[in-house]
This record gives sequence, C-alpha cells and structure tokens, in this order.
Amino acid sequence: MLHAAALSSDLLERVGVGTLTSPKTSPKTSPKTSPDDAGSSTLLPVPDALAGLFPEGGLRRGWTITARGSSSLILALLAAVSRRPGWCAEVGSPLLGSAAAAEAGVVLDRFVRVAEPGEQWASVTASLLEAIDLVVVHPPARASQGDMRRLTARARERSAVLLVAGGWEGAMVNLSVTAQQWHGLGAGHGYLQTREVEVQALGRGAAARPRVANVWLPCAGGGVSTARESAA
Repeated sequence: MLHAAALSSDLLERVGVGTLTSPKTSPKTSPKTSPDDAGSSTLLPVPDALAGLFPEGGLRRGWTITARGSSSLILALLAAVSRRPGWCAEVGSPLLGSAAAAEAGVVLDRFVRVAEPGEQWASVTASLLEAIDLVVVHPPARASQGDMRRLTARARERSAVLLVAGGWEGAMVNLSVTAQQWHGLGAGHGYLQTREVEVQALGRGAAARPRVANVWLPCAGGGVSTARESAA
C-alpha cells in the first residue's frame, strides 16, 4: 500500500500549479493510485510493445530511469500510466506540452505540468514525487550531482517513478532510441505517417542485461505497437 502525501493546495502552491486539469479532483485527495487501481502495488504499467525493456514488464515504483532520443517515447510512458489509471507530472518541458500529451493519449485529467520551474526545478520535482506516480523532469544542463542523488532518493522513499529526459547519475534503467525510420512517403509525395524505432535499455542490477524493442512510434492511428521481434 502506498503512503503518499495528499496533493494539497499547499503542494500546488509550492510547485507553481494553481489547480489540476480536472476540476473533479479534491485538493485533499491523494492522487497516487492504489494497488487496486494500478493492478500492482510495485509496478506502473507501460505500453505492451515496450514491456520487454523492463525486467518485470513495467516501471518498478521507486526507480529512476532516463530516456533519450525521442519525446514520443516519454509521452508513450506517460500515456500508459495515466490511462490505467495513474497520476503523471512533467517539470520543465521545452518541447512537450498539454496538446502534444493529449495527442499521444495522455489523460489530461490526471496530468500536472509545471512548464517553467526555473531555478526551483529540483524542489518542484521533489514536491511532486511526494504525491504523483510518475514524474518526468527535464533537468538543466548543469544539474548538480547532489540534486540528482536527492531526487533519486526521494523517488525511492515515496514509491514514485522519476523519468529523466537526458542523462542522470544513478538511474536504474537508461532508455535510448538507437535507430529510426519514417514511413508513409510515396514516390515524391504523401505524408510521413508512422515511424519505426529501435529502443535500447541498459541498466543496473536486475536491469543489467541489455534489452531491445523494435516498435512503431507512432504507429498507424497513433500510439505505440510492436514492429518486429527482437533477437536481444
């Protein structure tokens, strides 16, 4: 059972969010999912096509992971958690936004976004980890090792998942897009419709064995689906 801090008005004030997207959410209600909601007390869901990248087929609560090379990969992970249902947040988003999140399938009623946290990015992220299942952070280029260690520890203590867009010392799993190819153009005409990508996972401990997934991201109609079986 998760023991999370409530998403109070004080917490919202600290992270610079006046209200949640959903007006139905009570400020005194903890948004973190219960085991009954999420289906597991230890794992957060991921898209089926990406499950093979993780030793247990999902995001273990308390982990810090990284993702490089594709904002679509980050959005796919956010969408899976928000739909099943869980709570997600994003801190510092130079490329992403609510419109892109909605298009990728993220349930905006369960999504908190702090677009410009400035120098308070670490404290904002720490506060959100108290109450949110999955927190995505876009750290500054010169994030200190001290901040990295403190946020990694906070995610572990609060049974949240910290997903970092970029490099991060102490991450349990590092995801990266190692190859990609767009499809859809005909003989000099048409539109780019689908993208085939190869995603590699390297990590520590139980996640030490390299894993590879070949997926459509996006697939026809949006979302993510398996492109072909990987030998890795």
